[in-house]
Amino acid sequence: MALQQKGMHGAWVSRWTFIMAATGSAVGLGNMWKFPYVAGSNGGGAFVLVYLACILFIGVPVMMAEVMLGRHGRKSPVNAMRDIVSESSANLRWSYLGWLGVVAAVLILSFYAVIAGWALSYIIEMGSGVLKGVDGDAAAVAFNQLLNNPAKLVFWQTVFLTLCVAVVMGGVKKGLGVAVETLMPILFFILFGLLVFSFFRGNFSAAVDFLFSFNLDQLTSRSVLEAMGQAFFTLSIGMAAIMAYGAYMPQKASIGKTILIVAFFDSAVAIISGLVIFSIVFATQGIEPGAGPGLMFISLPVAFGSMPGGLLIGAIFFILVSIAAWSSAISLLEPCVAWLVETKNMDRFQANMIFAVIAWILGLGTVFSFNIWSGYQLFGFTFFDFLDFLTANIMLPVSGLLIALFVGYVVDKKIIASEMLGMHPKVQLLWQYSLRYLAPFAIGAVFIMGLYDRFS
Repeated sequence: MALQQKGMHGAWVSRWTFIMAATGSAVGLGNMWKFPYVAGSNGGGAFVLVYLACILFIGVPVMMAEVMLGRHGRKSPVNAMRDIVSESSANLRWSYLGWLGVVAAVLILSFYAVIAGWALSYIIEMGSGVLKGVDGDAAAVAFNQLLNNPAKLVFWQTVFLTLCVAVVMGGVKKGLGVAVETLMPILFFILFGLLVFSFFRGNFSAAVDFLFSFNLDQLTSRSVLEAMGQAFFTLSIGMAAIMAYGAYMPQKASIGKTILIVAFFDSAVAIISGLVIFSIVFATQGIEPGAGPGLMFISLPVAFGSMPGGLLIGAIFFILVSIAAWSSAISLLEPCVAWLVETKNMDRFQANMIFAVIAWILGLGTVFSFNIWSGYQLFGFTFFDFLDFLTANIMLPVSGLLIALFVGYVVDKKIIASEMLGMHPKVQLLWQYSLRYLAPFAIGAVFIMGLYDRFS
C-alpha cells in the first residue's frame, strides 16, 4: 500500500489540533469522579506514582499502537484494520478488531449521553439557586428526583446528542478541529480558574494531603491493579476513537512525542480536578470524600450551596464537566460516522443522524434503568449496569489487549518502520517490549480482576 498522506475525511491542520482532540477524547467523567478518590484512598502519592508509571509503560504504548494503526490506514477503524490486516498477510479475523471498537463506542455513547445530560441539567440547577444551602439529604432528594423523571432525562440526553451531532457533522477541519481547538482551551481555563478559587476559598491543604500523602501501607497489590486499570481506561484506549483520530494525524508528527503530551494533559486534568473537588468538599463540614455520581451530584452541590458565591462557581464547574463529556463523546461518534461515509457513500448529516438515533434509542434503556425499569434485572444487572459492565470490563480490555498483540506480533515490520520513523531504536525496543509482554499482562490482570469483582 502506498503511503497515504491524507484520507478521504481530511486531516488535522496541525499536530497541536490532534493533541487537543486526543486529550479531549481522553479527558472525561472518569478523570473527575473516579481518579481523585481512588488515588486518595489507595496511598495518595504512592498510588499517583504507580499510576503515572502505568500510564508511561502501559497506557502510552498501547495508545501509540492504536494511533499508528489509524494513521497508516487513513480510514475509519473498521476499514483501516481490514487494509492493514491484508497488507500484513494476517488472519482475516484480526480485522474484527475495528468492529469491536466501533460497537463499543456506540454502546458507550448511548449511556454516556444520559450521564452527561445530568451535568447539563445541573448547570441550570446550580445557576438558578435551587440548591442554595441544601444539606446532604436534600441534595440526594434533588438528584433522585432527576433520576426518577424520565422525560427530563430524555430531554437532556437529546440536547447532549444534538451538540455532538452539530460538531461531528462539520467534518474533521470545520467540525471536530474547530471544536477541540475551542473547547479544550476553555476547559483548561475554567479548570485553572477553579483551582485558584479552591486554593483561596477551599481547604486546599486537606486536598493536597488526601491526594499526595505518601502512604505506602495503603498501597496494596489491589491498589496496583486499580492503578493499571485507571491508566488504561483514562486514555480512551480500545473504543476506536483514538484510532479514528489517528487517521487524521499529520504524517510528519512524531507519534511517541505526541502521545506523551496527550498523556501529560490527561493526567494533569485528573490531578487538578482532584485538588479542586476535594478542596471544596473538605471545606464543608459533614461531607466525606467519595467517588462517582454521589460525589459529583450530591456532595459537591452541598459544598457549593454552602459557600458565598458557590452557586455561580458550581454552575461553572458543571460547565467544565459538560465540556469534558462533550469532547469525549464526539470522539465516540466520529469512527461510526466515518465508516458510513466510506462504505455507504453517505454525507455526514445522514451518517450522524443514523448513529445518533441508534445511540438515543439505546440510551432510553439507560434512562429507564433509573426509574420505570429499575426493578427489572438480568443476571443481577439493570440495563445500564449491563452496558457499563460489558464495555468497561469486557469489550475495552479485550480490544486493548488485541491491539497490543496485533501490533506487537502481527503487523508487518515495514508498516511500523514507516510510521515510527525517527524513533530512537532503544525507545522503539522498549515500546515493542511493552506491547508484547507488559501491556498484555497488565490488561489481562485488570480484565480478570473486573470479572472476579462482579461474579465472586
